[in-house]
Amino acid sequence: MKFLLVALNAKYIHSNPAIYSLKAYAKAHVREPELEDGRFQIETQEYTINNQPDEILKDIFLRKPDVIGFSCYIWNFSYVLELIRDLPKVLPHAEIWLGGPEVSYDAPEILHREPSVYGVMMGEGEETFSEVVRCYLEHNRGNLNGRSSSFQAIDGTAVRDEEGNVVLNPRKTAVDMNSIPFFYKNLEDFENRIIYYESSRGCPFSCSYCLSSLDKSVRLRDSSLVLKELDVFLENRVPQVKFVDRTFNCSRKHTMEIWRHIIEHDNGVTNFHFEISADLLNEEELELMSHMRPGLIQLEIGVQSTNRSTIKEIRRTMDLERLKERVAKINSFGNIHQHLDLIAGLPGEDYQSFRNSFNEVYEMKPEQLQLGFLKVLKGSYLWEKTGEYGVKFKEKAPYEVLSTRWIDYGGILKLKALEEMLEVYGNSGQFRTTLDKLHKEFETPFDMFEALAEYYDKQGYLRISHSRMARYEVLEEFIYSRVPEKRSLYRDLLVYDLYLRENLKSRPVFAADQEPYKDRVRAFFEEEAAAFRYLEEGYEGYEARQLIKMAHVEVFRDGRAVLFDYKKRDALSHNAAAYEIGVWRK
Repeated sequence: MKFLLVALNAKYIHSNPAIYSLKAYAKAHVREPELEDGRFQIETQEYTINNQPDEILKDIFLRKPDVIGFSCYIWNFSYVLELIRDLPKVLPHAEIWLGGPEVSYDAPEILHREPSVYGVMMGEGEETFSEVVRCYLEHNRGNLNGRSSSFQAIDGTAVRDEEGNVVLNPRKTAVDMNSIPFFYKNLEDFENRIIYYESSRGCPFSCSYCLSSLDKSVRLRDSSLVLKELDVFLENRVPQVKFVDRTFNCSRKHTMEIWRHIIEHDNGVTNFHFEISADLLNEEELELMSHMRPGLIQLEIGVQSTNRSTIKEIRRTMDLERLKERVAKINSFGNIHQHLDLIAGLPGEDYQSFRNSFNEVYEMKPEQLQLGFLKVLKGSYLWEKTGEYGVKFKEKAPYEVLSTRWIDYGGILKLKALEEMLEVYGNSGQFRTTLDKLHKEFETPFDMFEALAEYYDKQGYLRISHSRMARYEVLEEFIYSRVPEKRSLYRDLLVYDLYLRENLKSRPVFAADQEPYKDRVRAFFEEEAAAFRYLEEGYEGYEARQLIKMAHVEVFRDGRAVLFDYKKRDALSHNAAAYEIGVWRK
């Protein structure tokens, strides 16, 4: 017998730890000979939502499972539904189970609506899945008479009885975090993918839009286990480990043990991602962070809104002034990437209020400002308040907000266009020098991105997928339309940003002519090849003609000559080191 656990991820680089955790837990806790000798197989298979449904259907069919379990989230549920409606036509005897947050809060409704689904596992699935596996083992042995009676007795499930009626059982108690086996022993299966790691479950806060707020029993995996498991990633030089803990720093002792360990065992490569509440950080933690290798950790910090009334309405606990102070302190270290989040469409926040929130967070100078839109999650407190708030949202997952009492659909559309500009020009990090200057031409940074979005819309650019070079050219056009008298200044800033990222073979049409400086550039690199003054590690043994291809000298309109060193990059921005090497005149 074969039980196939299926995940549909948003991207290939993502992985789904849930299905691996279910398999590992069952194999560790269901001590039955059929599992050990292979007569009962538990297989895992990951796809992406970019795979063609027909290809996924074909692959599942060829695997010939007897039972199929799908891991369901807001980003993949519509794809799962399409599959489960077609699978019975090609695998009529295979039973289908669903699990995950997207089906945990309306399981009976899903069973009534989707006749092909036999059962739903609700909430944390490790123990529930193990019980389901035991039932299938007993049925295979012929020890159970009632086809459905055994499944009806499993807490944490909603299943059909013999007559097809839905039986809803109470949720299981929370899983002991220390009882879950480490499932990353064979890292070859996760090559070129982000490693997701869980050292705690639950959240101490009660944010109304979040399902984590429903589980306030924060449970920590024992640090002795965590540190051993992190060593596996460090020893294998895994590029990134992303902690999925909802509030990683809710336990100071737990946080400090892990941070001290990754500092002491730093391999110079692995990056660790943590979602934290910055206002909880104390001086001891900040002092430790200041000594970390640049790029060792990155932080995701949820601000969501700076409107005090909104923060109170969504039942969020946050000391905004302390958060700002902590973010500024971390910025001063120059070694930690910070990713700050905002949510548009929250109760009490209109367009102007969101503009204020955006500007306050932008001024905190994060490496990335993530502008998300409210998702009305089934089971959340906000879901229950949609009528009171006048929240209209999409019928299809991910149930994104369309309008509220405070912001209409037109406002949401404007923010959507602004979000695109923020991603392309702000969060890409490719235009930082230019934007640092440009936003001062507007009343606020929000107004700059808003005007850029309006320009894109007017020119019909929002519907076009531009190349990277085209993005620079469009931004140059936009700047000229706003401040034509400063065209030369901004053209140079754009070229500066361009060469910070890479030594381009082709140049933008607005770049200054470099022909008059060819001999001077060649002479500079001949001097460098003879006795390095600027270029150091990685350039030894190369001749001038080779160095010219490996590094770049750009002479700007004011005569400043700048050397871009691509072997020496900033660990956070990934920009090349840049040195002013003099003022050269034609």
